[in-house]
Amino acid sequence: MQVLSVNVSLPVTVEYNGKNISTSIFKKPIEGAVALSELKLKGDQQVDLENHGGGHKAVYAFSANEYDYWQQTLEKPSLHFGQFGENLTISNLDEAQLCIGDRLQINNCILEVTQPRVPCFKLGIALENKLMPKLFIAHASTGIYFKVIQTGSLSAGDKVQVCYQHPSKLSVKTLFQAYFDPEFIDAKKVMQQASKVKALSDEWREKVLKRLA
Repeated sequence: MQVLSVNVSLPVTVEYNGKNISTSIFKKPIEGAVALSELKLKGDQQVDLENHGGGHKAVYAFSANEYDYWQQTLEKPSLHFGQFGENLTISNLDEAQLCIGDRLQINNCILEVTQPRVPCFKLGIALENKLMPKLFIAHASTGIYFKVIQTGSLSAGDKVQVCYQHPSKLSVKTLFQAYFDPEFIDAKKVMQQASKVKALSDEWREKVLKRLA
């Protein structure tokens, strides 16, 4: 795996359904080393802190490999890295292989996998397609949120290495599909497994416990 792009944005205001909406989804690639704190990359700022950002969602990464699929599906060949609101565009980032609690090292930074991404309507704004959140969920490769374990700096071109594998072996994609796909086999078993993984974000722990109840 390799970081192909580091993307940040400050809030902007856009019109949506007759209302002014503040959002930071319009990430743009930046060059050079970028400092990473416990809560964010330098130059990045989240607006809706209830649904974005915070300790368990300090960094959002998306696979560069998914761009070809979406360029063809949406007939948008000009999609650029950062278009899905990701902070890090990483080659070969595989939600089916990476598990909740796994840790990745990028330069001197260490990130811990905490949850899959659940898209909101703002993804539709970014891609000019109101159906995008539903399409994104159906495709089931929505990227990964990370907690910052070790701060530092990172940049495009940095190698990404798994430095720790969580013993639970609960992949991000398995958890996502178990929650969203009504035909997923053994969904309850996956939820029970997820509830025991301490590295799981508070947001997803709540989702899992509600589903089990």
